[in-house]
Amino acid sequence: MSYLVLARKWRPQTFSDLVGQEHVSQTLKNAIDGGRVAHAFLFTGARGVGKTSSARILAKALNCESGLTVEPCNTCSTCLEITEGNSVDVFEIDGASNTGVDDIRELRDNIKYLPSRSRYKIFIIDEVHMLTTNAFNALLKTLEEPPPHVKFIFATTEPHKVPITILSRCQRFDFKRIALPRIVSRLRYIVDQEGVQVSDEALAVVARKGDGSMRDSLSTLDQVLAFCGNQVADADVAALLGVVDRRLIMDGCRAVLSKEVRCALQIVAQVDSFGYSMRQFCRELIDQFRNVAILKAIGEPGDLLELSEAELGELRTLADCASGPDLQRHLTLLLKAEGEMAHASFPRLVLEMTMMRMATLAPAVAVQELLSRLDALESGAPAAPRPLRQEGAPRAAAPPVQAPPAARDQHAARPAAMPPASPPQPPPAPQAASAAADGGSAELWGSFVQFVKGKRPMLGTELEQVYPVQVSRQLLEIGCLNGTFELKRMQDPERVTELKELAKAHFGQAPAVRITVLSAPPKDAPPSLSEKKSLESAERQATLMREAEEHPLVAAAVALFDGEIAEVKEIPGKDVIQS
Repeated sequence: MSYLVLARKWRPQTFSDLVGQEHVSQTLKNAIDGGRVAHAFLFTGARGVGKTSSARILAKALNCESGLTVEPCNTCSTCLEITEGNSVDVFEIDGASNTGVDDIRELRDNIKYLPSRSRYKIFIIDEVHMLTTNAFNALLKTLEEPPPHVKFIFATTEPHKVPITILSRCQRFDFKRIALPRIVSRLRYIVDQEGVQVSDEALAVVARKGDGSMRDSLSTLDQVLAFCGNQVADADVAALLGVVDRRLIMDGCRAVLSKEVRCALQIVAQVDSFGYSMRQFCRELIDQFRNVAILKAIGEPGDLLELSEAELGELRTLADCASGPDLQRHLTLLLKAEGEMAHASFPRLVLEMTMMRMATLAPAVAVQELLSRLDALESGAPAAPRPLRQEGAPRAAAPPVQAPPAARDQHAARPAAMPPASPPQPPPAPQAASAAADGGSAELWGSFVQFVKGKRPMLGTELEQVYPVQVSRQLLEIGCLNGTFELKRMQDPERVTELKELAKAHFGQAPAVRITVLSAPPKDAPPSLSEKKSLESAERQATLMREAEEHPLVAAAVALFDGEIAEVKEIPGKDVIQS
C-alpha cells in the first residue's frame, strides 16, 4: 500500500477544518444557509493556505446527497468522489496546462449539459491567471450569464494577472497567510494523532520553514519524520532543515547585550564550524533584535510577534538588558552588515567586526540630556573655570594648578591621586604664552587629535571616544570608561609608545602619557570629542527650532493649520530662515 503524505492525509474536509481562514469559511457558510451562493468565486492567496481545499469543500457542500449543507457529510458517494478527485460533475482543471482558447471552448460546450447525478456542475480552475487573453475572452459571456446548474471556482496566487473583466464577474475571497501559532497548534494535533514525540520548539522551526503555508509545513514535517522517526530531537530538526540553531542566536544576542566580546566572537566561530551561512545567521539576529525592540517598545506585542510564550519570556529578559535607542542602533549595524555580506569576500570578517562593534557600543545618550549637559558646561564655565583650562592658561601661578587633581579624583574609579609635582610648573613663561596662542588645553587636545587622525586614522577615531582629563605639552592624561574597548586599546604598551611619538612630533617634545580608568563620565572635565560633536549638533538643532518658532511666517502657518513644528532642516549654504 502506497504512503499517503501528511499534506493529503490531513487535508481539510469541512469548513471547520480550515485553519486561519475563518473570514472565508464563515462567509461561505452564511451564503449557503441564506441561499445566496454566487455563480463564480475567485480564491486568491499564497500557496498552501487552503484555496483548492476550500473549493472542494464548497463543491461538497453544494452537491452533498444530504442536501445543501454548511458541513458536508463526507460519507455519501458524491462527497467521497469529490474528495478523491474523480467526480463526474466536479471538474478540476489546471489553468497552467489548459491555457488555450480551444480548451475554454470545449469547457463552454460542456457547460450546457445538465449534471449527471449531482445538484450542480462545478468547474474548479486552479492557477487561473495562466490562461491566455483569448481564453479569458472566450470565457467572459459564459461567466457573466452561466446556466443555473453551473458554478465556477477560480484559484490563483497572482490575482493582478487576472483581467478586470473576469474579476468583476466573481466574488473574490483573499486567503491570509496562516499565523505561526495556528500552524504550530495544527502540527501539534497531527503529531499527537500520529504518535510522534516532538517538542513545540521543533514544531515552531518546521512552521517557520513553511512561511505561513500549511501545506509546506506539513511537507516539511513529513521530511522530518522520515529522518527522525517517532522521536524527534530539536538538534536533528535544525541540522536537517539547514536553519541556524536557535540557541546560537539567543547566545549571540545575550553576548552582545552583556558586552562580552570574546563570547560574541566564539559564537561566530561556532556558526562557521557548523557550516551555517554567515548571512543567514545575520538575518536571524536581525529578526531576533527586531522582536526584542518591539517588546521593549510596546510591552505586549499581541499579533505583531508570532512567538510562543516560552520564546516571549526569553525575549523579555533580553529586552530588560538594553534601551530602545540602543536596540535600534544594533539593528542598524546588523542591517548594514547583512547588505555588505552580499558582496563580501570574507563574510565571517564582516560579521565578526559587526559583533565586536555591537558588544562595545557605548550607551546612547538622550538629546535632552546632552542639551542639559551643554547648558551646565556653558553656565559653569565663567563661575568655575575647568581644571583643564587652568593648566594651559596664561596665568601660571601655583595655587590654581594644585586644585584640579583633587576634583578629578572624585570621578575616577581607580586612578591614584595625582602627584602635586606632576604638571611641570617651574618653566611657565614661554609655555604659557604658547598655550595661550593655541587657545588652551581643550584646543591643544583638539589639534592633537586632528594631527593623529591625519597620521593614524584608527587611533584618531579612538581618541575621539576618550576623555581629556589633563592636557599639556608635558602631560597627556587620558580617561577611559571602565570595561570599554577604548580602555583595552589605550592600556596597550605599544599604543602608549605610539602616542608619545605622535605627541612629540606634534608638540615638539615628548609628554608623559597617563591612562586613567573612569567609572563614569567626568562631570567637571570636558566631554570627549564625539560627545562634543553630539552636543554641538543638538545645540544647533535647538537653535534652529527656536528660530523657527520665533519666525512670524512660521508662527502664522502653525496657527493657520493648528499644527506644530515637527522638524527643522538646515539648507547647506543658506540662511535657515529669512525674516
